[in-house]
Amino acid sequence: MMKLFVGLGNPGPAYANTRHNIGWRVIDKLAKRLNPVNISKKSFLGELYKSKDILLLKPLTYMNLSGKSVQAVANFYKIPVEDIVVFHDDLDLPFGALRIKRGGGHGGHNGLKSIDSEVGKDYIRFRMGIDKPPIKSQVVSYVLEPFESKEEQNIAKWVDYTSDVALQVDKLPLDELRSRYTLRNIGAI
Repeated sequence: MMKLFVGLGNPGPAYANTRHNIGWRVIDKLAKRLNPVNISKKSFLGELYKSKDILLLKPLTYMNLSGKSVQAVANFYKIPVEDIVVFHDDLDLPFGALRIKRGGGHGGHNGLKSIDSEVGKDYIRFRMGIDKPPIKSQVVSYVLEPFESKEEQNIAKWVDYTSDVALQVDKLPLDELRSRYTLRNIGAI
């Protein structure tokens, strides 16, 4: 059964190392590990790679329209929403946390909101904690800022761990995956 792994982020060098692009980093890591073939098409609205029964997608639509890219690829390859796995930043979790769940709300995340409206909500979510700014009105600028240098030192380890867990999605039931691999913070690795 084909799986579609989607990393949320924004295109362009200005966004490359921002908190909002942590999902792209996971896709980049998986691409290095799996050595996939680039099968991108303009109609996919993103970079798409294939390795055996895994598709890796980085939507190029900007965050607010991520669902358009996900829908285009899912429709083309006839991938049901249950076989879509999305990696995204999460303000409601501490930095370095990893939570895995199926379905649920979007929590104000515009990328998830877009995916929910285009393909439904019943996909697997890898929620990657980025913490939140002290003042709620700073959320937009916070997610579009690079990680702090002390955080950046741990990101490679966190992304490695997350990509390892992602490759277990087809091997373990979701409850077992969640209980075995949930992280409270990066120090738990």
